[in-house]
Order: sequence, then structure tokens, then C-alpha cells
Amino acid sequence: MTHSYMTTIGAIAEVFDGPHATPKKLPSGPYFLSISSLDKGRLDLTKSAFLSEEDFKKWTKRVTPEESDLLFSYETRLGEAALMPAGVRACLGRRMGLLRFDKAKAIPEYVLYAYLSPAFQQTIKANTLTGATVDRLSISEFPNFPIRIPPLEDQKKVANLLGSIDKKIALNSHINAELEAMAKTLYDYWFVQFDFPDGNGKPYKASGGKMEYNATLKREIPAGWTVQTLSQIANITMGQSPAGASYNEDGIGTLFFQGSTDFGWLFPTPRKYTTSPVRMARKGDILLSVRAPVGDMNIANDDCCIGRGLAALNSKSRSDGFLFYVMKYFKQVFDRRNAEGTTFGSITKDDLHSLQVVCPELELLERYDAIVSEYNKMIFTRSLENQSLIKLRDWLLPLLMNGQVTVK
Repeated sequence: MTHSYMTTIGAIAEVFDGPHATPKKLPSGPYFLSISSLDKGRLDLTKSAFLSEEDFKKWTKRVTPEESDLLFSYETRLGEAALMPAGVRACLGRRMGLLRFDKAKAIPEYVLYAYLSPAFQQTIKANTLTGATVDRLSISEFPNFPIRIPPLEDQKKVANLLGSIDKKIALNSHINAELEAMAKTLYDYWFVQFDFPDGNGKPYKASGGKMEYNATLKREIPAGWTVQTLSQIANITMGQSPAGASYNEDGIGTLFFQGSTDFGWLFPTPRKYTTSPVRMARKGDILLSVRAPVGDMNIANDDCCIGRGLAALNSKSRSDGFLFYVMKYFKQVFDRRNAEGTTFGSITKDDLHSLQVVCPELELLERYDAIVSEYNKMIFTRSLENQSLIKLRDWLLPLLMNGQVTVK
């Protein structure tokens, strides 16, 4: 008979909760953590605010988060958790709880995986209080929640195995971000600042390359270049949602993406299917979010049906690398407009078709595309590897957590 190793949260950790009010937020200082910074097991500090030293002292009287404490949300965003990193001064945010472990009984990394496992997420669902305002967990009941905690040696093996998969995913993501930043910088340098290499390998505009005034853009562009609309250089398909009754999550029919909620770092996550697809995107097409957040992008890694929230684009001249970074550039433009307060919830077909693109001479376009295609190949390979690693991790997680599989 296998040992069940079931215990409770209270037997392995102390439970604390955060302040019940919000201090004044400042542009810098110690962090005031937000539940929106808990993201699938990671802590994303960019989504947290700052507070004064004075408030920090006041709000940390009950508890000051330390390295390896487990942070979790007990209101809205239930089921989210992350470990506190080293060297960060912060106080708990509202609706946020903290577990401080008895290290003789529990390894924090193991408990984080246990927390995110289907079994514990089920426990959270079963104990959710659906109130008038928001779904929440009772912080006083939390210590009684059951959790499976095997001996330390087993915990360590499981945490190391799942942790090494997550480290590889994080490394791939980091390299991808660097490669994409390089391609974006190159686009900016060549096609926004017009400092592409001239015949002598010198930056064109900076070394006096010939510029001509363009009446459409009301500014100068390199001689011989043209201005075209997006619809002249790209095939654009605006999404249309099939009938709601045709949706399913059982893989029947055609893969379907409604909008950017399905987006990943580069490829969307398959969730829904439809038996009566209307508008299609082809494998390799750029999927563009046309509703808030306008301009977010993914690549279709399969033929799929697209809903109202998306458009699909591919290059008429097969310069998909160039088109991808043209759209990245427009994303910055949309973001700037949003920041200036002219928030637009969506972009219409006419707006999208009529976006103005500065188009270089063919030879330069091909040069850029050749460089960027190499970057993109590396990015695609790592993104596909990450998809497989995430699948593997998510398949292993429940098996390791309920003891069906052990690490030798």
C-alpha cells in the first residue's frame, strides 16, 4: 500500500495575509506587491507599485516577505502563486497571502508545484466563497486545506526535475527576447532612421544619402523608396466569429482563436475548436489583435479559424520577416496613441488596410529579410521547444504530485 502523505497547509507553514487598505503609491521605493504580479508560478515585479519607507515600516508590521515565502492570491485570480525572490524589499499587497514554511517539513519549490497542481487547484475551487463582490478564500480556513507532502528527499527530487524544465523554458524565452530585440533594433535603424548600409557600408542618412520629401507622409524618405498601404504589401483577412453553438474544447473540427486572450509569447495556445469555421488563417500567418490590446501579435503555427478579435496577415512578396517587424513598429505607434489618452478599443478594417508603410528598394528588403529570417528560425525553434516542455511539465505535474510517478 502506498503512503498517502496527506497533511494540511497549517502543518507545514504559517499563514499571513496582507494589508486591508492600499498605501500611497510612489514612482520608486520598496515594492507594494500586487496580485496581478502573480503569473503562473512566477513573480512579475513590473506589475507591482512602490511605496514610501514610512509606509513600508507600517505595512510590514505583520510580516515582511522573505526569500522562498510562497505568495498567493485569496481574492479574485484564485489559484495563482509564486515564490518570493531573494534581495527584494516588498510588502504584501491587498488580497495577497503568504506561506512561511517549516523548512524541516517542506521545500518551498516543491510546495509551489503542489499548489499549482490540478489536485490543489481543485481544493481551492471546492473552498471558494462566491460572495456578492468577488470570489475569495477564507484566510482563517486556509491552514486546514489538505496538501500532499512526501518526505524531504522525494520533494527535492520532484522540485529539481520540474525546476530544470522551467529553467530551460526561461532560458529559451530569454534568448528569444534578445533575438527579437536585435531584429527590432535593426528594423528601427534601417527603416525608421534610414541608416541602412549604403554602397560603401556607411549609414545611409547619417553620411548624406539622398533624401526626398514624401507628400503622403509629410517627411523625407530615401530617394527611390516608395510609400504603400499595408493592404498593398500584405494579404489581410479580418476575423469573423462562427456561431457560438459550433464551439467545443474536445478538438472536434477546426482550431479556433477568438482573440489575443489565447496568445502566448509567439504562438497561441489551442483551447477552442469550431465545426463551422468562417474566416481562416494559414500556418505561418501573423495573427494581429484588432481589439484592445490592439497590435499584439502571434504567429499561427497551424491553419486555424480566427474570430472577431483577430486579423491574419502574410506578405505578398513573401518578405514575412519584414512584415512582422513592420507590425511590431505599428504596435509601438498604437501603444503611444494609447498612452497619450486616445484609447481606441479596436482598429477597423479600413484603418488597418490604409496604414502607411515606407518600402525600401527590393535589394535592401531582401537583405533585411535574409538576416531576420535567421533570427526568426531560431526564435521559432525555441518557441516550439518551449511548447513541448510546457506540455511535458503539465503532464508530469499531477502524476508527480499524487505519487503515481516517482523520480529515481
